[in-house]
Amino acid sequence: MAVGEELPKGHVRYPNASSFQVDRFNKASGAGAKVQAVRTVADLPLLASGKVREMYDLGDRVLMVASDRISTYDVVHPTPIPDKGRVLSAISAFWFARTGQIVANHFVSAVAGVPEEVRGRAIVARKLRMLPVECVVRGYLSGSGWKDYQATGAVSGIELPPGLCESERLPTPIFTPSTKALEGHDEAIDFDAATELVGDRDLADRLRSAALELYRFAAEHASARGILVADTKFEFGLDADGQLVLGDEVLTPDSSRFWPADSYQVGRPQPSYDKQYVRDWAAGTGWDKAPPAPAIPDDVVAGTRARYVEAYARLAGEPFAAWLERTGAPQDPVWAPPAVAAGGGAAAGAVSGRPGG
Repeated sequence: MAVGEELPKGHVRYPNASSFQVDRFNKASGAGAKVQAVRTVADLPLLASGKVREMYDLGDRVLMVASDRISTYDVVHPTPIPDKGRVLSAISAFWFARTGQIVANHFVSAVAGVPEEVRGRAIVARKLRMLPVECVVRGYLSGSGWKDYQATGAVSGIELPPGLCESERLPTPIFTPSTKALEGHDEAIDFDAATELVGDRDLADRLRSAALELYRFAAEHASARGILVADTKFEFGLDADGQLVLGDEVLTPDSSRFWPADSYQVGRPQPSYDKQYVRDWAAGTGWDKAPPAPAIPDDVVAGTRARYVEAYARLAGEPFAAWLERTGAPQDPVWAPPAVAAGGGAAAGAVSGRPGG
């Protein structure tokens, strides 16, 4: 099926084959976005459903709706985090607006073509043929990178100086790609393996260069506002003309480690503005990390929401309420996707797939 070709109603497009992504942020009206107005999300064919997002068909574009679901260890918890999806879309739109000079992106609009019920948490995006590599950039030594370094002295095949400590800033940001797993965990790979997956050395070089430049730009901006971007993940695709385009979400608390700069200390794990707060809680419950995930207590829900909202306010330099007002978001901070009619929507295999995983 060609890039941008409309799918039959109820058909699932797996994200490794192609995706549904955007171009540029237009605060007011999404001018220039040629999308048909719709009344409700239920009017739209469901393309795919993931741990966090639903994708709906808009012909040559897609409606990406970020829910309030949260997952740890690849399992979705039954408790939503109010406003989480709206923060993810707000932060993504903020970065899309500011990084177009580095690489084109898939953003079209946060208003035009977006049903009223999902305003603030959804964007209209261009469809792309997504590349089968997660483009991870690390500026600090943490998470799986720290474990890899402890075991081998390297991260994704990149040798690092001896004697580094947990959470230490790296001499220079490094590109540490990973696979995209439809189910289970992504696997870290080196640059040569990433080149094999995309099938073109020049394209792999362009991915690495774009990811590193995006990280440097964002890290400088965030640092000036009291946030350290320890690491982050980008996803790229190709448009119908073969142009490299940034897609998915970008530099959000779900795809990044955000640390408060004023409490940063080398040699230990860091407090964060991302879902590490929920991971830490989950790890301390005795849960075996197999489905079903435990319900999240009210205090952890409130603490998580507060961290996400603060991350937006710091990065964007405005209250989160300004985003909600600008996009005409409804008052209810939690949204649930409409039920899928029998025989339609995403197949079971797609529910645990890549969209919003």
